[in-house]
Amino acid sequence: MTRLYPLKFHPIYKTKIWGNERLRNVLHKDVGDLKKTGESWEISGWPEDVSVVKNGFLAGNNLQELIEIYMGDLTGDSIFEKFGIEFPILVKFIDADDILSVQVHPDDALAKKRHNAYGKAEMWYVMQCEPGAEIIVGFNRDVSREEYMEHLRRKTLREILNSEKTAPGDVYYLPPGRIHAIGAGVLVAEISQTSDITYRIYDWDRVDANGKGRELHTDLALDAIDYKALPQYKMPYNDRLNETVNLVGSEHFTTNLLHFDRPLEKDYFELDSFVIYMGLEGEASIEHENGTETIRKGETLLLPAVLKDVRLVPAGETRLLEIYIG
Repeated sequence: MTRLYPLKFHPIYKTKIWGNERLRNVLHKDVGDLKKTGESWEISGWPEDVSVVKNGFLAGNNLQELIEIYMGDLTGDSIFEKFGIEFPILVKFIDADDILSVQVHPDDALAKKRHNAYGKAEMWYVMQCEPGAEIIVGFNRDVSREEYMEHLRRKTLREILNSEKTAPGDVYYLPPGRIHAIGAGVLVAEISQTSDITYRIYDWDRVDANGKGRELHTDLALDAIDYKALPQYKMPYNDRLNETVNLVGSEHFTTNLLHFDRPLEKDYFELDSFVIYMGLEGEASIEHENGTETIRKGETLLLPAVLKDVRLVPAGETRLLEIYIG
């Protein structure tokens, strides 16, 4: 079988009422004539939006076709056994110029029961934000279901939401059930399970040009929400140069930060998984047994599971997210 190599995909752009121009101006995305581009789906196995390869001899093939052909060599044997041709991770860049709706995602059990689908755990890495920008995550105190419903009815939900100032480098893990919203003026890298099941709870009374608001899923959300508060929602970590720093470790995915200014040797022999790199800052060459590929800020790359030994060579100070299932 033909040898695999690090794969790049054509981004899938999504126009949103809350989008802006950071994908174009900060991440140098070629969004064409699109305005208010809120999301760039970097690697997706979602059935209606399957990513298509743009580099090398596999260009033009989509991700599901490649998994059908290469199976565990691409995704990892245990992952192919569990998920088949469905790629289990969805990665995006999100540009929010206005606050997003308050929403929550169900867990696997509830999503299976209601939608015959996977639930959604996700995380955000804040790449850039305006001064004073905020993230909404969780509640500011424990609340009862009845108390929550009363605040929703009175449109005073913000009184019980945990809203905090954010800064570049902040990390938030959002397990199923945790209520959340990206605030205005925030650019994030998002990693999640492959699922598009979102229960929209509150959309700040926004309406479109026809005076119509977006659909809400108030009743569906009630059984999905975790009503308990945490003392801290931001994930603590120490950014250490030329080391692999863990940001999030969950059953659904592991995400590490690679911040380096000299070559890094990466050994994945013990890992039965693909690896995704997301470019946060700078540029690096990825040297592997079948050649070399480059990743820059705003780019995303899929390293097939069969490639176990790579060398990352930076062109100056570089930051990447490293994502896998393990």
